[in-house]
Amino acid sequence: MRTAKGMSIMVVSATLGLALVGSASAAPRPVEVDPGTRADASTAMAGEAYTYASYLAYGQVADRTGDRRLGRLFRDTARVELYDHFTAEARLIGFVGGNEENLADSIAGEEEEATVTYPAFAEQARRDNCPEVAAHFAELAADEAVHAGRFRTALTAVTDPGSGVEVPVGERVQQIPVEVTEPQCSGQTLANLRATLRGEAFATAKYTLHAQQARRTGQTRLLRLWENTAWQELNEHFAGTANLAGLAGSNEENLRTSITGETDEATVMYPTFSREAYAVGDRAAGALFREIAYDEADHASAFLRALVRVVTPPGAGTRT
Repeated sequence: MRTAKGMSIMVVSATLGLALVGSASAAPRPVEVDPGTRADASTAMAGEAYTYASYLAYGQVADRTGDRRLGRLFRDTARVELYDHFTAEARLIGFVGGNEENLADSIAGEEEEATVTYPAFAEQARRDNCPEVAAHFAELAADEAVHAGRFRTALTAVTDPGSGVEVPVGERVQQIPVEVTEPQCSGQTLANLRATLRGEAFATAKYTLHAQQARRTGQTRLLRLWENTAWQELNEHFAGTANLAGLAGSNEENLRTSITGETDEATVMYPTFSREAYAVGDRAAGALFREIAYDEADHASAFLRALVRVVTPPGAGTRT
């Protein structure tokens, strides 16, 4: 959100729990909003999660080219997208449940990916003669099965503390660097890669919020499990998929992509969502969507200034 001076507030993960509803011992209360408002917030959350992960990837590219200033801009903007926008929208619709509810929901999602989504994507990649991508999807399916198993064990531990079962914590896997690449496949397999990017980005954001719920309820091992799983979804699954899908381009290309996305959100998506929310009496939602539109306009302006700097030759425009 913006302060009176128009500056974006960076809400870091250590304070994320303050933005979520619910007591320290119970699931957050359900939030009543119009179904249309809820659908708009869900759409917005998916976009914010994808933008968060993409900007972190763009920041890596900028750092690798020696443009640390641009890298910081991408990372700082990414933090706003997740720890401010995504979090506020999640609070708006009561997205975060109690630990048991969060685990049950995540088990279902991971099992779907492990047994249906990624095996189907792998088969399609084999039909499209993309063996490297097929192997990638098969590996994702195996990883998601492991995640589902850990979450099931954690659910047993949380629901039956006397069982002697301990919450697993998972592991911090090695980070895959995001590179500037071209798409490795086309057609339906490329579409599946892009869908995977959005799914893994959303899982990263969701598990980050679930980690804060675990922190607030004193579930230290569950907190570590959520954090380690979110790390893998972002730094292995999203990153590996990004390299196969050709997500990242040059600094100029990444800035132009970001300007287009932020401008659309600032001038079309969020103003539309705001008007729809006010029309059905969801005033808090309308105000939130309007405020985020202002933020996205600020982001577009910051990226445009960065683009001018990136494309302007050194010394151009200086007096002699």
